[in-house]
Amino acid sequence: MSAAEKPIFGRLTLIGIGLIGGSIARVARRDGLAGEIVVSTRRQETLDRAAELGLGDRYTTDMAAAVEGADCVIVSVPVGASEAVAQAIGPHLKPGAIVSDVGSVKADVVRQMAPHLPAHAHFVPAHPVAGTEHSGPDAGFAELFHNRWCILTPPPGTDPAAVEHLAAFWRATGSKVETMTPEHHDMVLAITSHIPHLIAYNIVGTAAHLEQVTASEVIKFSAGGFRDFTRIAASDPTMWRDVFLHNKEAVIEMLGRFIEDLFALQRAVRFSDGDALFELFTKTRAIRRGIIDVGQDTAAPDFGRASAGGPAEILAKG
Repeated sequence: MSAAEKPIFGRLTLIGIGLIGGSIARVARRDGLAGEIVVSTRRQETLDRAAELGLGDRYTTDMAAAVEGADCVIVSVPVGASEAVAQAIGPHLKPGAIVSDVGSVKADVVRQMAPHLPAHAHFVPAHPVAGTEHSGPDAGFAELFHNRWCILTPPPGTDPAAVEHLAAFWRATGSKVETMTPEHHDMVLAITSHIPHLIAYNIVGTAAHLEQVTASEVIKFSAGGFRDFTRIAASDPTMWRDVFLHNKEAVIEMLGRFIEDLFALQRAVRFSDGDALFELFTKTRAIRRGIIDVGQDTAAPDFGRASAGGPAEILAKG
């Protein structure tokens, strides 16, 4: 990908520099999307590693200092920490600054952050639907967002020009951009990301507690399906704890629907209802093919995928 003729943002501040923040830094650096990149994180150890990797131009643990003069601030922290970050940076934002985030929950992020941000700044929450099970500044890579969706959820009354400015940035990272309300986003992601992660955590936990199956057998004989579950279940525990705590209404609603369907599937298996099983599997196969057709995954089997962390290993994040 060629470098931008002109930086989209003169100064880009990243609060948090894990997988997503680190990937933003890498693609912004590679393609000239920001004139200056300022990195801030609360842990000095993480900040030092970001500096070793050359992810920014300036580094500080002082969030207030980090956002001064920034044209855009992207907050990449667990959802539960969003309010504290907004409180810390709000008084130090320059007029016209765009404040965004990357959390996979949006309505609660708006509730937490919006009251602490000044009227002269533009709040445009975002969710790049991309990620891997890896975390930390070393986990990021510039291609993470290529051909993935980034969903913007601006609150009512947000300046359309600010929304488009941020959309242009995400398109420049390789993302496709969609806009929707925070509430609709949370319902969609509950079924496409949050419930699948919950199922993955649960099934791997169930396997770990089976008395008649040893841990070594679970690892040794893992088939493709269980192996995929373990990859999802290896995702950052702090991030996913916060996702479920802050999107619990949508998750509970979708989990209820899932449980109803699971009981129906249980009945089909118990009573040898082959027609019902075949009909369900046919429908689900069509959905899988649709995901491949729109370019959101590859048809290659597990053994044909790139090594962990590469673009072919990308999973939907929360």
